[in-house]
Amino acid sequence: MSRTTIGGRDPATGRPIAVDIEDGVIVAVTEGGWTPEADLWLSPGLVDLQVNGYGGIDFNDDGLTPERVGTAARRLARLGVTTFLPTLITAPETGLIGRLKVIAEARRADPLVAHMVPFVHVEGPFVAAADGPRGAHPRAHVRPPDLAEFERWQVASGKLVGLVTLSPHFPETAAFVAAVAAQGVHVSLGHTDATPAQITAAVDAGARLSTHLGNGAAALLARHPNFIWAQLAEDRLTATFIADGHHLPADVLTVMLRAKGLERAILVSDAAALAAMPPGVYEQPIGGRVELSADGRLSLAGTPYLAAAARSLNEDVALAIGLGRLSLAEALRLATVNPGRFAAGRGRLEPGAPADLMLFDWAPGDQRLDVRNVWINGEEVE
Repeated sequence: MSRTTIGGRDPATGRPIAVDIEDGVIVAVTEGGWTPEADLWLSPGLVDLQVNGYGGIDFNDDGLTPERVGTAARRLARLGVTTFLPTLITAPETGLIGRLKVIAEARRADPLVAHMVPFVHVEGPFVAAADGPRGAHPRAHVRPPDLAEFERWQVASGKLVGLVTLSPHFPETAAFVAAVAAQGVHVSLGHTDATPAQITAAVDAGARLSTHLGNGAAALLARHPNFIWAQLAEDRLTATFIADGHHLPADVLTVMLRAKGLERAILVSDAAALAAMPPGVYEQPIGGRVELSADGRLSLAGTPYLAAAARSLNEDVALAIGLGRLSLAEALRLATVNPGRFAAGRGRLEPGAPADLMLFDWAPGDQRLDVRNVWINGEEVE
């Protein structure tokens, strides 16, 4: 039986706290006590429900291997991300199944990946086909919800799909949502031009999330009604937001957070493979020819459309503090316990939770959490 104690500052109070760990599980959290890192903040590790790739590794690449999945996981872990969902976007069924099999193999071969990746997020292919709502998803592979296809994903991957993003405008939506939700799979609404009535019908059927609300949308919308208002007003939906400084202006993010309430809001990175890469024009599986600017904006080259994001969640948490007018503790809540409710109960700093922790430095105005130490299942990440 191994036991250790990690100390730091509580982001909610600023006071020292000590976390006792036994065999990879938190057994006690107390104020005061042993704090060798008294100047560093201590919190649960970050939980990211939407990661397309990182550091040159793309989960949507036909050349994906289990080893590359493990490399990406370790790069994310060093940034404080202790749980994440590899996110696969619209593609031919054979491509989706192939990548699901690779991620499943990575989980079998690598205990760290098995812990960090509780399941996979499939974003599409059941999305709107129109420019704007479709975003960077390839139009040629957009298709209606198909329960038989979903079941083939699950058979091929050992039931690895745990979150599906779709547009609720399809006639098949309600039956599909009800069937997959009954299996414990989360359904999120996104990349849509659906009517408020179609959104309500999907929620009635079991949808419980909105994917990067305010994005994956037409450039021009009716003032009202529209699908953004309908999702903001729907208390059964928890909304995810990208706080990278490009996807949502500060006032928009602030208002959306206030409309949903902090209990129904989540931060996601939506990071693409080009996160942490130099600025330039790249050819990518997501979006084809894309441009990464020096300020971190990732867009379809020659268009105003964004192509996922290029910041990691430790950056988004820090940026959300200023953009969304949040405290450090509030921003962390949106990237730990709130997403953890949809990812195996992760992101908690309480007895019985996995000892997934991070120590970091941060001061008002900083553009990222400067992560110094990370523990996953009580083991420090090198």
